[in-house]
Amino acid sequence: MKFKDFKYERPDFDSNKSNLVELIKKLAEAKNIDEFRENFEKINVIRRHIQTMSTLAGVRNTIDTRDEFYDKEKEYWDGIEPHYASIDNEMFKILVNAKFDISSVVPESLIKMADYAIKSFDEKIIPLLQEENALCSKHGKLYASAKIEFDGEEYNLSSITKVLQSDDMDTRKRALKAKMAWFKANQAEIDDIYDKMVKVRDKMAKELGFENYIELGYIRMNRLDYDADMVANYRKQVLDEIVPLAQKYYKKQMNRLGLDELKNYNESIEFTTGNPKPKHSPEEMIKRAHKMYTEMSPETGEFFDTMVEQELFDLIAKPGKAGGGYCTGLFDYNVPIIFSNFNGTSGDVDVLTHEAGHAFQAYSTMKNGITIPECSFPTMESAEIHSMGMEFFAHPWMKLFFEEDTNKYYYLHMIHSIKFIPYGVLVDHFQHEVYAHPEMTPAERNEVWMKLEKTYLPHRDYDGIDVLSEGGFWYQQKHIFEMPFYYIDYTLAQICALQFWDRSYTEDPNVWNDYVNICKVGGTKTFLEILKEGNLKSPFEDGTIRKAVSHIEEFIDDLGEL
Repeated sequence: MKFKDFKYERPDFDSNKSNLVELIKKLAEAKNIDEFRENFEKINVIRRHIQTMSTLAGVRNTIDTRDEFYDKEKEYWDGIEPHYASIDNEMFKILVNAKFDISSVVPESLIKMADYAIKSFDEKIIPLLQEENALCSKHGKLYASAKIEFDGEEYNLSSITKVLQSDDMDTRKRALKAKMAWFKANQAEIDDIYDKMVKVRDKMAKELGFENYIELGYIRMNRLDYDADMVANYRKQVLDEIVPLAQKYYKKQMNRLGLDELKNYNESIEFTTGNPKPKHSPEEMIKRAHKMYTEMSPETGEFFDTMVEQELFDLIAKPGKAGGGYCTGLFDYNVPIIFSNFNGTSGDVDVLTHEAGHAFQAYSTMKNGITIPECSFPTMESAEIHSMGMEFFAHPWMKLFFEEDTNKYYYLHMIHSIKFIPYGVLVDHFQHEVYAHPEMTPAERNEVWMKLEKTYLPHRDYDGIDVLSEGGFWYQQKHIFEMPFYYIDYTLAQICALQFWDRSYTEDPNVWNDYVNICKVGGTKTFLEILKEGNLKSPFEDGTIRKAVSHIEEFIDDLGEL
């Protein structure tokens, strides 16, 4: 069945609640592990269907935010999901307080997640959760509605990216000004939405007995085996090891471009001849990606066959489509789906590797018979290892997409991997400051961003462009609004993905099998346990970052003049 034929039907809450309450009661009264397993599996059949319908409505809403039917369904799910969470919470209490050993049915990682779910939920915060959902939807709709007029054309926040990477500097500068003019015009509303988000999350945390949202945020993100102190130490290592390396390559970029100063609108351009761009249409790129995954391994070949046959992609930017890209799972159909906004840049190929990495993991986990919804994907930082790791495993096939510009792509991808880490750490540090001081005004938050930016991105120069020069770069980062604390995950995963790259570069014969193994386990293990499964070192350990980047300069030098 193709994705367009997947049937959406709003589940009846009262009926599901009645069935789940009855099964949860039987789960609590189970006299042995067989009775427990039987009822637990029945509960998850219902829960998987509910999540499938919720996800299907959400995906179709992002494909066209103007579709009134799915817009109303998204609104419905924003309001009803906290009530389903309340039912889940009753099940989680039984898992945490089981009367006998349930480890043969329920992974230890889920027991930990269940404990966190209990700690992060109480029926009294349902109105706050509903308000948070509504604010996230409002933010998403505002950004999806963006219309940026530039040189007689209309762009959205995704499609303008292609112009921002124009070979002409004046075009890039004017395009950036046009983009930021939209943010300036909507700044008051953006500030208001975020201010309400911060305050509702802070109130939620205090209602649940936490000192602030940082504590609750870590629990909601299922940081199962590391804490804020470990992250702070990791940020320090990034400051010591990665920031100087990134600054070295920013300086090389400035010299290569023949500039005296590196303005922000020039940062996206690495070469005087322009950045490498895919040489083919989106349809042809899918065919070439199919060839790549068929040759990569039997596992990836089978996976991509399914993606193509069932049309599990929505890749082209178009009016009314939500921005960004993601992969999610449709449990009833045992398939993932990839959503993105192709814009004619090398990022289109990154989607076919990054989001396909997520999708390959989801497909592998489903095929491995893991049916518990919470374990179909691992926690966020682990999930990003699969996506970022796949970007590097795809390197040998990049000539299919970039032809004579392949070495330029290798350079761009590797250098952006390094340059991204300080930015990702900055986003995380900023959020720690925001939620430690929820009383801050919008202007004070922007001051904090500017101060931290000088620490992690000391080269940054906005050439006086409105909003950016006033500390508002973070307005562009959707995660800060809708997924608090989901950003350090990308940097932790990048360090792990770079380890996979380093092991491939040094011809470790076990590296691919280790990658496939971590895809199969899904969320049945915690972050640090998954690292052991993949023979990866923890980013929190001193020396891991230094080792992960130890061969990068050699690799770059071998590419020669570009």
